[in-house]
Amino acid sequence: MTSAMVLCRFLHFTVVLMLFGTWVFRPLLLGRATALDQPLARIGHWLAAVALASGIGWLLLVAASMAGSWDAAFEPSTLRLVLSRTFFGQVWSWHLLFNALLLVLLLTSLCANVPRLLLSSLLLATLAPIGHGAMLDGIEGQLLILNQLIHLACVGAWLGGLMLLVMILRRPAGHSIKALLRRFSGVGYVLVAGLLISGLINIRVLTGALWPTPLLSGFALILLIKVSLVVAMLGLALFNRLRINRCEQRLTVLRRSVIAEWLLGIGAVAAVSLLGTLPPMIV
Repeated sequence: MTSAMVLCRFLHFTVVLMLFGTWVFRPLLLGRATALDQPLARIGHWLAAVALASGIGWLLLVAASMAGSWDAAFEPSTLRLVLSRTFFGQVWSWHLLFNALLLVLLLTSLCANVPRLLLSSLLLATLAPIGHGAMLDGIEGQLLILNQLIHLACVGAWLGGLMLLVMILRRPAGHSIKALLRRFSGVGYVLVAGLLISGLINIRVLTGALWPTPLLSGFALILLIKVSLVVAMLGLALFNRLRINRCEQRLTVLRRSVIAEWLLGIGAVAAVSLLGTLPPMIV
C-alpha cells in the first residue's frame, strides 16, 4: 500500500504542479492567441483528468489505510467518515471539487486563462496542508502551510513553465526565442529564490536542524537526492542563460537541455512524493 501511495502522490503532485505552472506562464510566454493554444488545451484536459483520477485514488488509499482493508475503502460509510471527520478529508473534499470544476472548465470552449489560473491555484493551495504541512498546530502550523504553499507555487511555476517552453521550442516558428528565454529566466530568478528559501525553512521546521541526520538513510537520504536533482536543474538553467545570445543557432541543443531540466524537476517531485510518506527526524 505504501508503494501505491508514493506512486499516486507522485502522479497527482506532478500533474497539479504542471497545470498551475502552465497557466502562470501562458500569458508571460505566449501573450496573444497562438497555434499552440489548441495542443495546450488538449494537454490541459488530460492533466486535469489524470489529477482527478489520481486524487480519487489518493482518497481511496487513505481510506483503506485507515480502515485496514481495501474492501472497506469502497464503502460509502468509510468514505463519508474520512471526508467529514478527518483534516485530510475536509481539505480533500474542496481539492476534488476544485479539480472537477477545472476539468469541466477546460472542456468548454469559453475557457479563458484567468479562471483556469484561479482554479489551478486553488487546486495547488489545497495541496499545501496535506502531509508534513499539517504537523504543527496554531499559528506555527498556519505559517508552515503558507511556506509550503510558496514552495509548491515556485516548483509548479517552474515545471509548468518548462513544459510550455518545450512545446514552444518544438514549434519555434513565429516566436522570438531569445525574448522568451529572457522573460522565462527573469521570472526564474524569483522562483529559484522562493524555492530555496521556503525549502530551507521547511527543513528547519520539520527536523529542528539545518539538515536531518543520519545523512545517508531514510528522510535525509531522499532529501539529499531531491536537492541534488534541483541543483542539476539550476546548472542546466545557468548553462542556457549564459548562452542565450546564441540560442537561435542551437535550438536542438537548447530543446534537449530544457527537456532534461524538466525531467530532473519531475524526478525531484518523485523524491518529494516519497518524502511525504516518511517521518522527518526531529533532533
